[in-house]
Amino acid sequence: MAVLARRVGVVDRPVDERRMHARVTPLLGGLAIYLAVMVPTLVLVQKDAATKAILVGGSIVALVGVIDDYADINPLLKFAGQIAAIAALLAYGVRIEFLSLPLTSVTVTLHPAVAIPLTVLWVATIINMVNFIDGLDGLAAGVCAISALTFAVIALSLDRGTTGIAAAILAGAGFAFLRFNFYPASIFMGDAGSMLLGYVLAVISIQGVLKSTAAVALIFPLLVLGVPFADLFLVVVRRLRRGVPVYTSGRDHVHHDLVLVAGFSQRTSVLLLYGWCLLLNGLALAMRFHAWTAVVVLGIGALAATGSMGRLLLRYRARDLAAAGGDGAGPGPAVGDAAGPEISGPPVDRRQARRAASHRRHGRHARGSGDTVGR
Repeated sequence: MAVLARRVGVVDRPVDERRMHARVTPLLGGLAIYLAVMVPTLVLVQKDAATKAILVGGSIVALVGVIDDYADINPLLKFAGQIAAIAALLAYGVRIEFLSLPLTSVTVTLHPAVAIPLTVLWVATIINMVNFIDGLDGLAAGVCAISALTFAVIALSLDRGTTGIAAAILAGAGFAFLRFNFYPASIFMGDAGSMLLGYVLAVISIQGVLKSTAAVALIFPLLVLGVPFADLFLVVVRRLRRGVPVYTSGRDHVHHDLVLVAGFSQRTSVLLLYGWCLLLNGLALAMRFHAWTAVVVLGIGALAATGSMGRLLLRYRARDLAAAGGDGAGPGPAVGDAAGPEISGPPVDRRQARRAASHRRHGRHARGSGDTVGR
């Protein structure tokens, strides 16, 4: 795929400040993920509604992603492609039909007028938040692989074998891709890969978890996908405070803070986020199997990790903003992002100097955010 990407010019070039990698890197890793998911699914998985939704909708988002990786299409067209994939999902009857209230035996059946918009919102959110975290070598692939493996165990334990097998296939594809995508990456998944991973995870979360009557069914996906959800929440809050459109690209994600502000190497930053993800996924599994001692231990660990991550990011960002002489609350000057205002921080020359020093120390070539707009 890397050779093909270079020949047709589907590569990520470090042409602006927002992109932090130092070399041209092929982008067609998403096609490898697509084949690794679709071929085993066609051969091994029973063709029920969820499987058909994965095959058809997954093909749509992968195609849209490849086109965007090649031609950098308008963000509205890309979102329209996501909606087309979600429409295929709905056409096969995959939707959030009811919700089990956490820690109770109460189940609320949703009217189609509520179920359909909620499903659209849920799937679109997961597609784009996976796209958001695709900003460091191996981050999106690793987090999605861990999450898919957890969903596989939970779905199989709930007698949802088809969805469980599909989740295991997705996990295998993600872990296999890490061989080429973990730091230093030789290929990026591009939007084709990140949107496909997000879409399939969304289908699995609906069909394998949310449709169950387990008392904690609603909590499972929030824990399993806790790291992407936390990053999405942080980015939305930051951009709304600054008056920046949420859909613009930028370097205000958790992984950017760890590398650019806190000063961790790219490898260390990704491993820290893997650890946070593993704690949250372990907690979800402990809750599913009623291992209450593990729930207490992992719950304390997850809370401690979340609190430590929050304090770390707040401390270093406050120090960074103080050095810049601003509070970061309002729109500031652009930092390598032609789409709009970027995160407040030191002037570009100091940022570039710090990046250059960091490259010399760690040899890293972290790339820019995988936001929906402005790759």
